[in-house]
Amino acid sequence: MQLYLTGTILRPKGLKGEVKVLPVTDYPERFLTRKAYYTGKTDSEAVLRNVVHASLAKGFAWLFFEGIENREAAEAICGMNLYIGEQELQPMPEGRAYLHDLVGLTVIDGSGREAGVVTGVLQMPAHEVYEVTMSDGRVILLPAIEEFVEEIDTVRHRMVVPRFEEFL
Repeated sequence: MQLYLTGTILRPKGLKGEVKVLPVTDYPERFLTRKAYYTGKTDSEAVLRNVVHASLAKGFAWLFFEGIENREAAEAICGMNLYIGEQELQPMPEGRAYLHDLVGLTVIDGSGREAGVVTGVLQMPAHEVYEVTMSDGRVILLPAIEEFVEEIDTVRHRMVVPRFEEFL
């Protein structure tokens, strides 16, 4: 099963097993309704844990998991990631895409030629940056902002960057 990152457990709160989670999503309110997460350092070692209670405050999620009932147990899962299965991904609104949907898009330059492929998306403080592997093997970093990216079409599997030459 393919798992997708949705948060990272930062630290315990109190003595009863509650943990502070940094959401890795544009929709943190979904933490209030989701009943379970896969937790682990990586998706391949993640185990399913049921949520007993969830709340949001100041940009963080606060979760109680079944079986995590004291501070020591909460400390043991700190640093782990939270994942969800593909079947739990919500449809994105028009004009939005999941980051994993961008990897593999063909990058088209201003003249309509294939210039490379998106091989990664880096999370930076100001905005995401697309890692593009060029046809000749070079890797460039492309800011994920409207000024540089004209179109992202996940149906046609392409990204149009009219001023691509500026990054070469």
